[in-house]
Amino acid sequence: MTKTALVVGASGIVGSATADHLLDHGWSVHGLARRPADRPNVQPVAADLQDSSATAQALNGIAPEAVFITTWLRQETEAENIRVNAAMVKNLLDGLRPAGSVRHVALVTGLKHYLGPFEAYGKGVLPQTPFRESQGRLDVQNFYYAQEDEVFAAARRDGFTWSVHRPHTVIGKAVGNAMNMGTTLAVYATLCRETGRPFRFPGSPAQWNGLTDMTDAGQLARHLLWAATTPAAANEDFNIVNGDVFRWSWMWGRIADWFGIEAAPFDGTVQPLEGQMAGDAPIWRDIAEREGLAEPDLARLASPWHTDADLGRPIEVVTDMGKSRRLGFTAYQATDDAFFDLFERLRADRLIP
Repeated sequence: MTKTALVVGASGIVGSATADHLLDHGWSVHGLARRPADRPNVQPVAADLQDSSATAQALNGIAPEAVFITTWLRQETEAENIRVNAAMVKNLLDGLRPAGSVRHVALVTGLKHYLGPFEAYGKGVLPQTPFRESQGRLDVQNFYYAQEDEVFAAARRDGFTWSVHRPHTVIGKAVGNAMNMGTTLAVYATLCRETGRPFRFPGSPAQWNGLTDMTDAGQLARHLLWAATTPAAANEDFNIVNGDVFRWSWMWGRIADWFGIEAAPFDGTVQPLEGQMAGDAPIWRDIAEREGLAEPDLARLASPWHTDADLGRPIEVVTDMGKSRRLGFTAYQATDDAFFDLFERLRADRLIP
């Protein structure tokens, strides 16, 4: 019998990869977004999760066994992040309640669980790395915690199991996504090649020299389905990364080589991409017109502010995967291959030349 899933945020990096993975495994997939993309075999559900009545109406007649929450909306303050994003989760789960079909809800958050929200990101007293799930929450307001609490409350009320998934920076394809390091670096490298500017690492010495890890969107999708279908993984929180570690002092050169450019020496100075790319929109539009690219709007491809936040951290960030490994999740993804696979896909889809 075909299993039915609802992917919330189906047009984003994580949501689109999750929908593809579920389809590959024989699931029937509903994809919820404010403006759903037209995707083969994904049944679109248009809903604004901030509107409880409209959400309930959009979900009427849909009876998923598994729900994958992969979306959020960034606000000006953390208090607003909490108010808006917690309400979105509540409205979603309230809207699904009448069908009585949900058996598992998976929530994707991230390492800001350990590092703190944007307003206090990487500041104050932080847990030691590698980050482990047993370290729990920081003593600070965080919209991730508010989202979790809504899932936990609905699970107690409605009797479904849950899982929380905390990826590091996600590598994957989506246009118009607010957190998109892979495409941002691809666009930046293309601009450096076009203009002859040096391909400079924009971040901190701690990130250049220290160990780090990342999460491929496909790896996260595998983890989501594993947790939803593995009894031992029920009602657990998990870190999820590729399984390798690297230093940006090595990865920067690998990325430069792929684009046929030279990596500039790093002198220890933080030079954020938001400043480096501030005037690049007209240049990108010219490149897109000349090369026949699908997206001439630089702002829909690159998110320099988010890449700067990740690469500018003052501490080494490494993530422990022991909990998942002990419960049987053994998938692995080499991070440089994840970047290269993304770059090939961006080129094939005419998003970079």
